[in-house]
Amino acid sequence: MPMIETINLTKKYGNLTALNNLNMTIEQGDCFGFIGPNGAGKTTTIKILATLLKPTWGEARIDGRVVGYQNREIRPTIGYVPDFMGAYDDMVVDEYLEFFAAAYNIHGSQRRQVVNDVLELTDLAYKRDAEVNGLSRGMQQRLSIARVLLHDPKVLLMDEPASGLDPRARIEIRELLKELRRMGKTILISSHILHELSALCNTVGIIERGELVYQGSVKQIMAHVGSGRIIHVCVEANVPSACEFLSTLAGVDNVNLREADGENVIDLTLSANGSLSLSDIPSRLIAEGYRVTRFDEEQVNLETAFMRLTEGLVQ
Repeated sequence: MPMIETINLTKKYGNLTALNNLNMTIEQGDCFGFIGPNGAGKTTTIKILATLLKPTWGEARIDGRVVGYQNREIRPTIGYVPDFMGAYDDMVVDEYLEFFAAAYNIHGSQRRQVVNDVLELTDLAYKRDAEVNGLSRGMQQRLSIARVLLHDPKVLLMDEPASGLDPRARIEIRELLKELRRMGKTILISSHILHELSALCNTVGIIERGELVYQGSVKQIMAHVGSGRIIHVCVEANVPSACEFLSTLAGVDNVNLREADGENVIDLTLSANGSLSLSDIPSRLIAEGYRVTRFDEEQVNLETAFMRLTEGLVQ
């Protein structure tokens, strides 16, 4: 049974469709990267899963329980980290965590121990007497994660936790999330900082205009968009004739010439099912008398995967 599942999940605001028949599954222990531009439906999905919004129709389940009908059973199993946290004026870190621990019905010596444990886990123990509103953005995000760990939830729902952080703070958050995954937490993390997710998540879902474009492991998505490999070639002279020669090779779909950094670069798109190997291209050029000065393959990463999978969806 999936830890998180949505079935035809739809949310409308008047004539605006924020989510359109969203179907996705997240298994226990997954770190799931929810990828999409602003306005794609990431926050709406997370708020529904956090029991803060009701869907227009469709269904969402967490640990087998239906959102909207079994919220009392769901809420102890989830921790929701919004993109920005709030705190009362003059409240210090220790008071902030004590307040929320009490809200989770954690009392007495157990509450003191739990607060100390989450402060140690998030490396905030030395800040226990600091005012919450005086913390840096990165420390506030770590405190927000500490807050949702107080009741030891199975599922963490995190909305853009790295947004607005400096590089050091992003690395610290990423290492903390890796530790939480090692502890067996199921994590759904939304972001548009794609290279961060590729280093952290084992599965991703790409959402665009309220629809799930693709879901799978990072490896599967790379393989999916890897068809139609792009090769960059430079030759020392006779560039137009080299372009013409390359276009005659079986297994080459497209040849494009462009200028980059003072060089004439030939971009080749290989057929997805072609038999032409990478080593064939420079050897064929050399055999025809061309001097090859550059030959490399365009690397597919999560950013290029996102762009290729959503190509043509945005008007």
